[in-house]
Amino acid sequence: MKNEPTVRLTVAQAVVRYLINQHSVLDGHRQRFIPAAAGIFGHGNVAGFSQAFAQYADEMPFIQGRNEQALAHAGTALAKASIRRQTLAVTASIGPGAMNLVTAAATATVNRLPLLLLPGDTYATRRQGPVLQELENPQDPSMSVNDAFRPVSTFFDRITRPEQLITSLPKALRVLANPVETGAVVLSLPQDIQSHAFDYPLEMFSPRDWEIRRTIPRPTDIAAVAELVAGSTKPLIIAGGGVLYSRAQKALARFADATGIPVAETFGGKGAVEDAAAWGLGGIGLEGNPATNRLVAESDLIISVGTRLTDFATGSQTMFTNPDVQFASINITELDAIKQGATAVVADARLGIDALAEELAGYRVSESWAEEISAQKAQWRPVREASLDPDKQFDKTAPENAHLNIPDTDAVITQGQLIGLLQEHARPGDTIIAAAGGPPGDLLKVWDATDGRRCHLEFGFSCMGYEIPAGIGVRLADPQSSNRVTVFIGDGTFLMNPTEILTAAQEQLDITYVISENHGFQVIRRLQMMKFGEQFGNDFRYRDDEDRRLSGDYLRVDLGRIAEGLGAATHRATTADEVREVLSQTRNERGPVAVVVPTIPLVDLPGSGVFWDVAPAEVAEHPGVRELRSDYELGLEEQRWHV
Repeated sequence: MKNEPTVRLTVAQAVVRYLINQHSVLDGHRQRFIPAAAGIFGHGNVAGFSQAFAQYADEMPFIQGRNEQALAHAGTALAKASIRRQTLAVTASIGPGAMNLVTAAATATVNRLPLLLLPGDTYATRRQGPVLQELENPQDPSMSVNDAFRPVSTFFDRITRPEQLITSLPKALRVLANPVETGAVVLSLPQDIQSHAFDYPLEMFSPRDWEIRRTIPRPTDIAAVAELVAGSTKPLIIAGGGVLYSRAQKALARFADATGIPVAETFGGKGAVEDAAAWGLGGIGLEGNPATNRLVAESDLIISVGTRLTDFATGSQTMFTNPDVQFASINITELDAIKQGATAVVADARLGIDALAEELAGYRVSESWAEEISAQKAQWRPVREASLDPDKQFDKTAPENAHLNIPDTDAVITQGQLIGLLQEHARPGDTIIAAAGGPPGDLLKVWDATDGRRCHLEFGFSCMGYEIPAGIGVRLADPQSSNRVTVFIGDGTFLMNPTEILTAAQEQLDITYVISENHGFQVIRRLQMMKFGEQFGNDFRYRDDEDRRLSGDYLRVDLGRIAEGLGAATHRATTADEVREVLSQTRNERGPVAVVVPTIPLVDLPGSGVFWDVAPAEVAEHPGVRELRSDYELGLEEQRWHV
């Protein structure tokens, strides 16, 4: 319209002012979609975005970080903790600053979680010639390093004119709010364009709501799945993250209570079973518990709900061994719904479960299947309890442990026993976070996430370095709560990216970091031993003077002093009682707390009994590799296509 009211703003100001007025709405619950921004300023965003964020700082809080990737991980964790209703906007300068966001973009996209990235880009005018940190492509002058975001984002736009924001911003927010398409959304902003002014329509900055829509299931699809259930003898549900994001936990409980169909959980679905129940099985797959996996092997109907079914959940397609097994699914994403050749319901998890429950009214699993479920759980229960018992002294020198060649350290408890202590301490509303190495697999296998003891696992991308900033995101999702946020992390991952502890201190966020000190990348060492038979490059050791390999003494590194230097109140606890005392004393402590706990290297929780397709070398000088290769090829014989 000719006389439409306008407001003159720079591109950066327009972006920030627009984001302030965007809200997500789920089931009538409305809140700011982007409650805060984060970033590090450099020459690619300091003139444009730093000015804009300073101008609107009272309405858009800005978090200053130490590493761009970590800040974006915090945004992804906020999205996961808020069930996709919120995320951060993260800005970075051109070149390395922008590239630091690429891994975080992939983490968000793989996990189907909203994340808004605002990387700076090189000049749109090009009259400056090649600028600092610019990539020059002789075949494509329009290309910059930011094009690396394209394959790892769900929406990408390079803004080369101020007025492009008028259509691009709504498109970006639509993707963020769409659970089918959501992931990393990237607006690449050349540094000169950020500072350009334009007369934007005033209406553009009116408050806007973005409905997180629930896809309604088709009755014919529900009827087809119900027919499969009625014709099966051993049905089983695999619950994924979609159950949590659609708030379908109570619907799932009602359905499982009524039918007796057992429910296993993926990494993303950990916590889908909210209360202890006869049908709750716990974790599935490579890092699941063996009882769950034995039941999966027997099942003749697998119903997956809200899961991508990666190889960890399927045992690289070896777990579903019943010759008559069939598959059904409920998923908002058709790509995931049709996996395994499933009879698919493309729908919101809660609506789909409720519709299936109505269609199956009166159905109940056979008594024999219910008894088998109970028997398998009873068999696993004492094994789990023994593995977690912190007061049961672990004998490093016992004959049954001789094959482990356990090194002599000051550790007296295992990582499993440390988890037992954390479980003992956990209260309803507390959250434990893990993402890479041994902790997420161990938590999937043994953590009791019922009764509100939340378990936040990022294992879609298994991104080392996610955990510490994830604590920030989880705390931001519930900033006033007295519930404890615990980051459970190995020393290897801790050393990779500890710096956002300082950000937590700066923001006065109550986060507890429990560091399992076992002197290496131990879960990869375990895999290496299974596939190579020799440790190489995973223990944290000095280089030996004689053989010139990393085979000397363990590195002398003080993890506590690192955390203390970054602003955490730090404690070292060696015995079970010391861990109990520290956890109790620090529960209500303000700001970040770090607890370093030595754990006995090379001692793992009981295995899952599941194959993983990681191939040993076909030829090698090491004498044991041929046997490992033979075992691997036997495992391949169990793989099946499910189409």
